[in-house]
Amino acid sequence: MRELWVACVLAAIAGAASANDVCTPDSLDGDLAKPPGSTRFATFNAFLNRAAPGELARDLERADDQPDGADAQIGAVAEIIQRVRPDVLLLNEFDHDAAGDGLRRLQRNFLSHGQNGAAPIVYPHVYGGASNTGVPSGLDLDRDGRTDGAGDALGYGAFPGQYGMALLSRWPLALDAVRAFREFRWRDMPGALLPDDTATQAPGDYYEPAALRALPLSSKSHWDIPVRIGDAIVHVLAAHPTPPVFDGPEDRNGRRNHDEIRLWADYVSGAADYLVDDAGAAGALGEARFVIMGDYNADPLDGDSSAGAIAQLTEHPAIDARILPGSHGASVDARGEGGANAKQRGDARLDTADLNPAGPGNLRIDYVLPSRFGLDVVCGGVFWPRPWEDTYRLVGSGYPVVSSDHRLVWLDVRVRP
Repeated sequence: MRELWVACVLAAIAGAASANDVCTPDSLDGDLAKPPGSTRFATFNAFLNRAAPGELARDLERADDQPDGADAQIGAVAEIIQRVRPDVLLLNEFDHDAAGDGLRRLQRNFLSHGQNGAAPIVYPHVYGGASNTGVPSGLDLDRDGRTDGAGDALGYGAFPGQYGMALLSRWPLALDAVRAFREFRWRDMPGALLPDDTATQAPGDYYEPAALRALPLSSKSHWDIPVRIGDAIVHVLAAHPTPPVFDGPEDRNGRRNHDEIRLWADYVSGAADYLVDDAGAAGALGEARFVIMGDYNADPLDGDSSAGAIAQLTEHPAIDARILPGSHGASVDARGEGGANAKQRGDARLDTADLNPAGPGNLRIDYVLPSRFGLDVVCGGVFWPRPWEDTYRLVGSGYPVVSSDHRLVWLDVRVRP
């Protein structure tokens, strides 16, 4: 499949008129070969969340001699992963369980079994820390008169761990050096965009003092996970900021989304002396290789996020966003669905989520953003096949969801000595 990545690279360097080059793989049928000497980083909001605790682990469980009992949606997710074959993969919306049963069953019952002719893939190194989603706050954070709703949790969710995250890697993880910022309080970020009660004259007063004492900035968590690639360390910076919707004029979710994104912008620029991780260590990343990954729920030009929210990363001087992963399938889907897509300003090739065409339409909200320091970007892509490609069966169009309403996004990079 060497011709696939060659075509991808040629598409990226063939004299694009914009400041950024777009990688659009020529075909998404078959397995996607990786350029020699590169490491493939990928993020995938895999829609592996369920309505109640334990449901995902049960859906992931089946006996090896009973393949017909496999969950079709999980099988499609697994086949996408097997087709793209990331070396380092962040899964968003993967329900967390403290025992790690979900991750073990995903590997044993799905990834270790070839799906529809795809080769099995094994991730011997995993990290699945706790999430703020669904953790009760005991406070009426959404002002609906109750304290026990999903909107009253430290991060939106019906139970602890819903919409969690997990990192899977073929390279070793330095687990003793992981930094998590799940407990960092929003109010402790200098210049935080705290939501405002528009009925009063005081600024940033939507939340009561008790709520500000309890409310973390991260709706899930922010992880700095060092990955050992040969003799080098690459820090995977993983997060899943809250969607900037489902609020009112106070814009509590939009502002939180902005500041969750800002945390990484400060962290990689050395402007985060204020940050204290969950182990009590303070300070920013410093000069190091990193890759920021995740579903950031913010499109550069369209959608409902705060102005400039994702630009804090895509235009950051320490981040290399000159080569952008894209797909032809996203353009075909946007033209076919129309609606809000026809009014968008962004390049449809860069979209990563197939959302309601009535609004907001398809958006670019999932990112793999490498550092300029120590890494060279080769190319990448978005797994969004066109209707005439065989692998289109893994994504479909709209609802019901076949695998996920998001697409897997990957970037191939070479680690510089």
